[in-house]
Amino acid sequence: MDRIKLGADEIKFISMFESLTHSQIRDCIIRENEIVFVVAEGDIGKAIGKAGRNIKQLEKVLKKRVKVVEYSPDLIRFINSLVSPLKLQEVAVEEDTVYIVPSDNVTRGLLIGRGAENLRGFEAIAKRYFPIKEIRVVQQ
Repeated sequence: MDRIKLGADEIKFISMFESLTHSQIRDCIIRENEIVFVVAEGDIGKAIGKAGRNIKQLEKVLKKRVKVVEYSPDLIRFINSLVSPLKLQEVAVEEDTVYIVPSDNVTRGLLIGRGAENLRGFEAIAKRYFPIKEIRVVQQ
């Protein structure tokens, strides 16, 4: 994969997040309504903090929703972390396409989002780390 390039804002947010949580950050993605932090494997608990304290504090300071994703070199584990807290029935990979089977129709709707906005966001983040073409949500 290509190296991930970070801008000044991303570096500033990573520095702020690391100093608050003392966890190792791999990446920061600034989206319209949220900031996604990808933390090193095993650092998710430290990053979130007791009862979500660190996330709440950051959301207050940044005035945006904050999502924390645990990195994994395994694509299926990474996808599960990426869509968490949504529960998936199955995640399968065929060639360069990831197929997600949601646990129910409500989860399916949340995964896809209005105009497939959520799904394309998940896809863009996964593409930063894995050579995939697309993510598809399929019926049970």
